[in-house]
Amino acid sequence: METTGHFLSPTRQAEILPFETAPRSVVGYARDYPSGLSTGFHSHPRAQLLHAVSGLMRVETRGSSYLVPPTTALFLPTDVPHAVSMDGPVAMRELFLREDAARRVGDQPKVITVSGLLREIVIAVCAEPIEWETQGRGYHLAELILDEIARSTPLPMRLPLPRDARLLRVVSGLRDRPDDKRNLEQWGEVANASSRTLARLFRVETGLSFRQWRQQTRLTEALSALTMGMQPTRAAAIAGFDSVPAFGLAFRQFFGMTPGQARRLRDG
Repeated sequence: METTGHFLSPTRQAEILPFETAPRSVVGYARDYPSGLSTGFHSHPRAQLLHAVSGLMRVETRGSSYLVPPTTALFLPTDVPHAVSMDGPVAMRELFLREDAARRVGDQPKVITVSGLLREIVIAVCAEPIEWETQGRGYHLAELILDEIARSTPLPMRLPLPRDARLLRVVSGLRDRPDDKRNLEQWGEVANASSRTLARLFRVETGLSFRQWRQQTRLTEALSALTMGMQPTRAAAIAGFDSVPAFGLAFRQFFGMTPGQARRLRDG
């Protein structure tokens, strides 16, 4: 494991090493983390499936940000630099996939739906020894879980992050205050760029318009707040909605769940 962060100590790296080098196609690693913990940027020599049976994770790669509630999991290919932050206490259940197994899943990061079956298989794999019997229960669990991951529905939980310094000023401001109502002309004063330039940069670097990017950021932050127990009325305000029903509709269209269901995610 290569690190550039501030939390992954030599002891922690030594703990992970057997899982990164195990001879089996899939091995599971279970660990609970306190609220506010951040790993800093690091990478692994094996692909991963990151899942929290309870709690909410934020995962950032060099060009994207992902929110990972307990109804989902994030697949990361081999050697992708990433940082994980815990929004509240997190019970993480993580899979490491050997190269041949990872090829069966994909070659790009993606957030997938975690069905009740997939959740239980992840937990079961984490309970297996690192070198499970090649003709035993571990083998059958590994084959089933690879099939379930490949069949799972990808979700729009990726928030693209720009590289342009001017755009980063806008993005940073909106991520700090998602309810900020300034328009692109007003943000232009912060970024020292015209609204036309910023609009073009948003399209080029994120694939989204300014309004689309802001809406996705707001809804993502509202999801985070809801999973921490915040009332829907306050979450709606974070997302820039004056109407709670309108917020509920937009939230459900984007995430496939109601704000009330999102609040219950913290209990797994």
